[in-house]
Amino acid sequence: MASFSLHLSHTLGSFSLRPIKASSNGVPFSKPKSGGPTILELPLEKIRRPLMRTRANDPAKVKDLMESIQQIGLQEPIDVLEVDGVYYGFSGCHRFEAHQRLGLPTIRCKIRRGTKETLRKKNYLLKEVITVLVIIGRSYSACCDHATKRN
Repeated sequence: MASFSLHLSHTLGSFSLRPIKASSNGVPFSKPKSGGPTILELPLEKIRRPLMRTRANDPAKVKDLMESIQQIGLQEPIDVLEVDGVYYGFSGCHRFEAHQRLGLPTIRCKIRRGTKETLRKKNYLLKEVITVLVIIGRSYSACCDHATKRN
């Protein structure tokens, strides 16, 4: 399967895919195995981020990624689920924000195809994981507060 580059037309508000041999930072794309993910450069505005409001990114990590992306490009594509022509991003939050803050129009994505049922399950599971992490974080914070008060 070929890799493609996304070319935007600002005047028409559309985009097209063209075959390429390497990413924007010169790293060759690996050919996906049969039925495996496809690597594409997608416009940031075409990627829906359902969990964006449920967590905050670490500003220091975003800043470090911005510097790295400026120097050597994005090294690891973000994972995106494509359902009926709509792209959903559930991971790569720091990389996504770094691209936004740098004003880059596209980001390299590892795209897997899915169904609406896959999307519902993934969204549900990720929300559950985030809920557990929040509870663990609160418990850890409470333990630290308690330990500080005892000393």
